Amino acid sequence: MEHTHCLSPARTREADAAVTSSSYARLCPDLPALTADDAFLYALGRAGGLCDCGDVEDDEASLGTEAAGWPFFGQFVAHDLTADRSALQSHVDPARLRNARSPQLNLECLYGDGPVGHPYLFQRTDPAKLLSGADGQDVLRNGEGTAIIGDPRNDSHVLMSQMHLAFVHAHNRFVDRVRSEGTPESDVFESAARELRWHYQTVVLREFLPNLVGADLVQSLLDTGPIFYRPAHEPFIPLEFADAAYRYGHSQIRHSYTLNSTSAPAAIFPDLIGFRPVSRIIVSTGRACSMRPANRQRLVPTRLMAVWLARSSLFPSQ
Repeated sequence: MEHTHCLSPARTREADAAVTSSSYARLCPDLPALTADDAFLYALGRAGGLCDCGDVEDDEASLGTEAAGWPFFGQFVAHDLTADRSALQSHVDPARLRNARSPQLNLECLYGDGPVGHPYLFQRTDPAKLLSGADGQDVLRNGEGTAIIGDPRNDSHVLMSQMHLAFVHAHNRFVDRVRSEGTPESDVFESAARELRWHYQTVVLREFLPNLVGADLVQSLLDTGPIFYRPAHEPFIPLEFADAAYRYGHSQIRHSYTLNSTSAPAAIFPDLIGFRPVSRIIVSTGRACSMRPANRQRLVPTRLMAVWLARSSLFPSQ
């Protein structure tokens, strides 16, 4: 039996249930749905179809100037906001879908239900800290190599599992920091988690979104608020966002990446496929910020990479 990785046929709700924070719903419910022949859709996705980029190497002209890690950070954000665990099928009634995440940037994909609800994610001798692999270079895994983390999708490939691991290390560093500041032991976990959430949210707001939609649009939204997304009651995830607009990131993935200064270029699939222990050959501690498309000479690290590595800009020595 194969893993279904975050899918469960039980994660549904009644069609006439009210829209809640665990719901998906339409942002523009009055717009007509796209209708297309199934044969046409299959033709788009088949080998050699319009969506097949082939096996040719990336050429220099196709490469952008932004950090190669942004699409993967966007994938991490998506896993933090949404988790549709319904069984895969066609022509699904959107009203029956349930979001297993709260629509907030709260690192639920990292913490799960916390030390009480998901104690297997945390250290027995120090339950304020998250667990990692024995050498700290991989996420925690069971005897079969399956990741024991808050969201199994964060083990879909090496870049995601290493990003998740960096957030684990960042949280544990914050635990040390808040303790050194005299925080009562009963408040250490929540204080450290709050600090990491604030840094994460700041990266999303001040770096990720401006790079994605432009600084002017971000500032306009901050000044005037949203125009189209105005939920009457509980916030929800619009299907137009989760299953359409935010899928842009798939088109930004390159064929191969150089993970660090000592590793050879590797194809993200199948060489960097996840759901198994990370090879020491392709991971070098502290060098993840060198990740770049394989045929690009340099990548200017951003503060995102500092979050990724849990290094100096998050934890200044002074």
